[in-house]
Amino acid sequence: MSEPAILVEGLSKRFGPVIAVDQLGFSAPKGAVIGLLGGNGAGKTTSIAMLLGLLIPTSGSIRILGEDMLKHRYRVLGRMNFSSPYVDLPRRLTPRQNLRVFASLYAVADPTRRIAELSEQLALGEFIDRPCGSLSAGQKTRVALAKALLNRPELLLLDEPTASLDPDTADWIRQYLETFRRQTGATILLASHNMAEVERLCNEVLMMRRGRVVDHGTPKELLRRYGRANLEEVFLDIARDRSQPVAAPSEEARPEAG
Repeated sequence: MSEPAILVEGLSKRFGPVIAVDQLGFSAPKGAVIGLLGGNGAGKTTSIAMLLGLLIPTSGSIRILGEDMLKHRYRVLGRMNFSSPYVDLPRRLTPRQNLRVFASLYAVADPTRRIAELSEQLALGEFIDRPCGSLSAGQKTRVALAKALLNRPELLLLDEPTASLDPDTADWIRQYLETFRRQTGATILLASHNMAEVERLCNEVLMMRRGRVVDHGTPKELLRRYGRANLEEVFLDIARDRSQPVAAPSEEARPEAG
């Protein structure tokens, strides 16, 4: 078997007395779409920051695309990318200017052509030469996604990729992500509060609460285990710690840690 795109073991992060992530462990096969779910304060953002090398773990290990992120993250940073509507690009620069800067950082071949491709695919043309500070939240979300796809990443980390988008555009973005994964074989880690989106896109879901993975499985497995009609009801049960699974998880469905 090939090495997974992500392998996390015993990952913890403390901020003084606060335990933000506690013994997190999971793996993501290459080409899979993994959902990382949990309420506010569950540890999702801290976990993603450690996967990106932005935060140093208190303990544990992270291997991304076969490399130890604590020792050799610069070997793989150019093969991965990240998008979040909550991280602003420089507001005075236009989307085109921002994309050119990031294309240079990622050493993208023929950046003019690549930016034109993404502008067409993500419908950026109407505002690509307007300052980012003047764009709507939905337009900024599309520019952030274009930035994340510039280098055709093998691993794509997405935080709320359809936030602030109208239903039609959000559905279009989901179709785009499905096509991108199918055509490139990329692995996607998706943090989202849109449960319909998670059910549609994800092969596997990790449910976090208070820094730990408390359950995981495919969307269908979780629905069956909790006896619920949709993933939103499962999410609420776990986030509010008000329900236990209908049956004990099988060995295949049991979290590796937490």
